Amino acid sequence: MRLVLIGDGESPHLLKWARALAAVADVELWALSSRGFAVGFEACVPAARRLALNTRPVAGGGNLGLLRQLPRAARWLREVRADWLHAHYLTSHGSLAWAARHLGRAPGRLVGSAWGSDILVTPQRGWPWRALTRMVLRDCTLTTSDSQVMAARMRELGAREVMVFPFGLDALPPAPAAKDAELVFANRGLEPIYRPERVLAVFAAWARRRPALRLVVANDGSLRAALQAQAAALGLAERVQFVGRLDAETQAGWYARAQWYVSLPQSDSVAVSVLEAMAHGCIPLLSDLPANRELVQSGDNGLILQEGPEGPMPPDVDLLFRVQQRADTIASENRAWVQRHALFGPAVQAFVERLRARQAAGPAR
Repeated sequence: MRLVLIGDGESPHLLKWARALAAVADVELWALSSRGFAVGFEACVPAARRLALNTRPVAGGGNLGLLRQLPRAARWLREVRADWLHAHYLTSHGSLAWAARHLGRAPGRLVGSAWGSDILVTPQRGWPWRALTRMVLRDCTLTTSDSQVMAARMRELGAREVMVFPFGLDALPPAPAAKDAELVFANRGLEPIYRPERVLAVFAAWARRRPALRLVVANDGSLRAALQAQAAALGLAERVQFVGRLDAETQAGWYARAQWYVSLPQSDSVAVSVLEAMAHGCIPLLSDLPANRELVQSGDNGLILQEGPEGPMPPDVDLLFRVQQRADTIASENRAWVQRHALFGPAVQAFVERLRARQAAGPAR
């Protein structure tokens, strides 16, 4: 089976897909990137099987530079003659793949993987974006989603067959040796959609009752300076540590030590960071989103925070104490759930087997 990944080759998420697909027997993997390629691609996709378009697409749209590369992309794909064109992020790379097939005469059937905002946010911007998303979804023989709520929205928009599996972990990490009951960890982007200011507000309310409680904020973004000022204004500068972007090993160390993990985005599908936290035995405190409710039963294996006028509200401190009394049980049950449902390699193997079955059945009529 010859499969071309089409996406942002500088993204660690696309690299993760590439590594998983390269490990599947009898898959000849190629890759087309809207930008360049991360160094790790060298180990799983030879340079002769890669094309970098070297554009600079942005999340907010207006990516005409990518579409201007359509003739070059289509010409390369005609030479590759893939069985499958596997587009990641449907409203940009999915559109490019659709155009290469229908305007550039590139062979291969389309398969798409939704990443979140391409389904949950972009189509809500207006009818042109909905029409574009519908066009791509209807052309896909198969699509993948990392949550049931996003899969339902994809079907509403015209998707045919949708496989649902989390963008999970490569392996289950070792069980943590010990947890720091006073350590809270947060690592979503410091951007408005992730509402990091509410993470600070929730921590502040909680910290008033627990003077030893500390918060470590990883990652970076446009709100970092404002958040540091907010922490100072709340009198928490000595108890909130901003550590910036972390390598995987350092981040794993914080997960392993922290008793608590907080993630309060405004919109999200199943987040790999939440899965990582669960796998490391953290107690998750999450915003009230359908995808989060697929992972956490509030009060059982974590907490879902109620939404207020300004965003997620601080939980009752006595409730936090009661949940913490079951910390060891929660850690064990969450790790077992990740082991059963959220390891990426077996999910990708099943995905490839489904492609083989569709290929054996012949083109859709």
